[in-house]
Amino acid sequence: MLQMTRAMSEADETPRRAAPAALLAPLLAVVLLAAAPPTALGAPPAGPEAATPAAAASAPAPPPGEADSPLATAGAAAESSPDTRGLDQEIQDLKKDVVDLNKDLFILEEELLFPANTQVAVFLSVDVGQFFGLDSVQLKIDRKEVINYLYTPREVEALLKGGVQRLYLGNLKVGGHELVAFFNGKGPNQRAYKRGASLRFEKGVGAKYLELKIDDRQKKLQPEFAIKDWE
Repeated sequence: MLQMTRAMSEADETPRRAAPAALLAPLLAVVLLAAAPPTALGAPPAGPEAATPAAAASAPAPPPGEADSPLATAGAAAESSPDTRGLDQEIQDLKKDVVDLNKDLFILEEELLFPANTQVAVFLSVDVGQFFGLDSVQLKIDRKEVINYLYTPREVEALLKGGVQRLYLGNLKVGGHELVAFFNGKGPNQRAYKRGASLRFEKGVGAKYLELKIDDRQKKLQPEFAIKDWE
């Protein structure tokens, strides 16, 4: 009887001991939830720096080739085109300045090397095409060769179109001189043709200009070579 009474009392105490634990379990869960960080509860990140690699991977990617599309390239070129145009203009201005400077230096060099008091210049003009084809010209002044010029097809074409060539530029002292010119080329019937012309002239104080002229003579059906003195 005594044993049964103890067993019954122990059975009555077991629910009483378990009751406080059952009541504390929900309270403990609420406390743990309140103390947990927002990310643990499934809340979104607070800012961009909190984005996870998974979120970055799930972001939509731009269409293939959009970054390299012609529109994107054209837009980039349009943004840089003003600077490019400005740079091109500066380059063109520099080139023009260089050309002008070279021209001034060339004129200065000629004035220093060939002063007006001793300067002599020989020019060449051509008015042929039917009876003579020019290949080369040899000049002698006072029996001394000063130039032997060989022409290219482009130069001959320029002369036939009305161009005038400055064949020689040099210095001569005041007094009498002789100029002899030899013309080589193709004559009638495409045969080798060589002719000469000479001129005695007086060199005074100041520049002297002479012109070699090649003309077609229709009456004789052959070219004519002459030297003209521009006094």
